[in-house]
Amino acid sequence: MFPGATTDREAASYVVVGAPLDATTTFQPGTRFGPDRVRRFAETFDDYDRKTGSYFSDLGVCDAGDVRPWDDTDAYLDHLAAELRSVVYDDAVPLLVGGEHTVTHAGVAATDPDVLVVCDAHLDLRDAYDGNPLNHACVTRRAIDDLGVDRAVIIGARTGSEAEWDRAAEADVTVVAPEDARAWVDGLGGDGGGDDEVIEGDEFVGDDESVYCSIDIDGLDPGFAPGTGTMEPFGLSPRTVRDLVRAVAPHAVGCDVVEVNDRDDGQAAALAGKLLRAFVFAHAAGETDD
Repeated sequence: MFPGATTDREAASYVVVGAPLDATTTFQPGTRFGPDRVRRFAETFDDYDRKTGSYFSDLGVCDAGDVRPWDDTDAYLDHLAAELRSVVYDDAVPLLVGGEHTVTHAGVAATDPDVLVVCDAHLDLRDAYDGNPLNHACVTRRAIDDLGVDRAVIIGARTGSEAEWDRAAEADVTVVAPEDARAWVDGLGGDGGGDDEVIEGDEFVGDDESVYCSIDIDGLDPGFAPGTGTMEPFGLSPRTVRDLVRAVAPHAVGCDVVEVNDRDDGQAAALAGKLLRAFVFAHAAGETDD
């Protein structure tokens, strides 16, 4: 169980769902261990959050366990989306813990956001990888082209194929490079205050638009999060990503943390667990302010 997620499912405002999919990993496998490691390395975190003055265990979080995958990824994603959709139908916010980034497909399908905000080292805008359109390298492309997302904002991207960069130049994609991320997050009210005022108006999110927040742990520099499948140097700092999550959370209908594996001493898992908690604290504070 995710520490502090002690609320009954029927009364929950947030529901943690593990998705240990490890089907299309292209370099270092191990994301099947991600959900368990995130739970394990969150055990030492204090219940109290000084910034919001709240206790995690008071915010109505339930851990619904894992949705175990099988060898048909397409069918699994449909099933996972149905499980997450049941959370949405119960007026709760799904908190998806991967697993490879492909599971975001299910999170987006279940929550139907207007805008996808992704922290990622990679563009993930391939139409297919090795002939497979349901690959972790294609997840942002699927969200835009197939799942009805109006726009994607990719923070921290620093690599992609030529075709992906061409796709990223279109109007429905915004890429924020690592060197620009701090200023971009500060423009969102990135100290975590959840300000209504966001940068340059409709470039991020309008008042009537919803957001899905996806945190691929490889968006952070691998010096901070080496336990991931496809490490890419020159990435984001943990503080920048935390402040991004805090700023986006009040607008969000769902969140995931993905691509944690078992190839470090827990650094990636600890960051993922802390970012998930940061989302809940900021989202709950935003709901209270409204």
